[in-house]
Amino acid sequence: MGFKALCLGLFCALFASHLYISLPDDIEEYWKVVALATTAKTFTFMGMCIEHMGIIKYEELVSMLFRLDETQPVSDENVTVMDTEFAGVPVRVYLPKRKSDAPRRAVIYIHGGAFCFGSFKNAGFDSLNRWTANKLDSIVVGVDYRLAPQHHFPVQFEDCLAAVKFFLQDEILEKYGVDPARICISGDSSGAGLATGVTQQKERERAQAGKHQAEGEAGFLLNREPDAGLDPRTPGSWPELKVQTDTGFKHKIKIQALLYPALQIIDSYLPSHQENEHGIILPRDLAIKLVSLHLTKDETFVEAMRRNEHMPQESRHLFQFVNWSTLLPEKYRKGYVYTEPILGKHNFSFPGLMDIRVSPLLANDSLLQNLPPTYILTCQYDIVRDDGLMYVSRLQNVGVQVTHDHIENGIHAALSFMTPPLYLHVGLRIRDMYISWLDKNL
Repeated sequence: MGFKALCLGLFCALFASHLYISLPDDIEEYWKVVALATTAKTFTFMGMCIEHMGIIKYEELVSMLFRLDETQPVSDENVTVMDTEFAGVPVRVYLPKRKSDAPRRAVIYIHGGAFCFGSFKNAGFDSLNRWTANKLDSIVVGVDYRLAPQHHFPVQFEDCLAAVKFFLQDEILEKYGVDPARICISGDSSGAGLATGVTQQKERERAQAGKHQAEGEAGFLLNREPDAGLDPRTPGSWPELKVQTDTGFKHKIKIQALLYPALQIIDSYLPSHQENEHGIILPRDLAIKLVSLHLTKDETFVEAMRRNEHMPQESRHLFQFVNWSTLLPEKYRKGYVYTEPILGKHNFSFPGLMDIRVSPLLANDSLLQNLPPTYILTCQYDIVRDDGLMYVSRLQNVGVQVTHDHIENGIHAALSFMTPPLYLHVGLRIRDMYISWLDKNL
């Protein structure tokens, strides 16, 4: 009996230590966030225990929870909602019911979820897209994509790219009554990274088409050193690449909006990673576990990424693009000392490890300088905060028009908490700032 009591006491102590929550004093709706963080931490702890027992993988358990939050395409008095497919990719389209004599602007929204979870069907995303359509009198397209770990990179990027290209066809824009000169692509977290990658791909294809026209040949093969940031895999090697006369991006993306974007995986020890190691919604260890599933199921990669030892020796030249000691404003460096990650300790060679479609921050300046006006929102208490801050610096350095909002008491994934019972005012505030910027710029 005494031994059982001792074991129970030890388990309770271990459980309590894992559930201990320490929040910054300036967090809005403090006790509501405590409840939310405690619930998330409890679920994560129990999920990891169940995974170690061999019952079910943590990510499978979380996916089941996300599916419970899915909504149906229910129209209301203001917006008609329908689920369909664009080039085989599931999308949800929101059409304002108000009569319009002119073509409407359009917003393409790519949801977050660490590449492993989520859907446009989730209540938070459905609420955001429905609100956007009604407030802006705009067409909104929510895009789904196949998820990790069942599907690894580049499937997620290719799904989003295919859906966007399909929507930008003349006949599709005409069908939905869209003004082709007023189209925005946006997203949050990993979805913002995918949106960034699609926008950069548009610019790469535009540059390829321009090079093709300049050389006066149709469908020729390029096999030369990289320039103008055209290589979709990594700056440094140029594969044999077929250039087509039809780029698939006939119409421009007028603006892009990136909400707490995740934009790189090559440095896993930025100041925001250290400050938010035990993050409110997304702690560092969990973030690394989920993001690694985007590339591989190899658990040794997860451990290497936790130690910031996951990149190969040949990636050294890429760190200039994510060097936070020069790209972060002084107030966010907070006395941290920059240390370059340990390179070449492992021989990982997963597709995407050095690919700018996974890490859009690796794009060089000649690619970035032609990107459209950009809105970036970052949150102080967010592990990916510094990704967004560095992208702001890089875009501003090459002359791109950037609007940056920073939420000093913001947390990651706040937009997912805009519906009862756990709605947060900070999520509603982020939504309103995002909508306001779209209304003025789209």
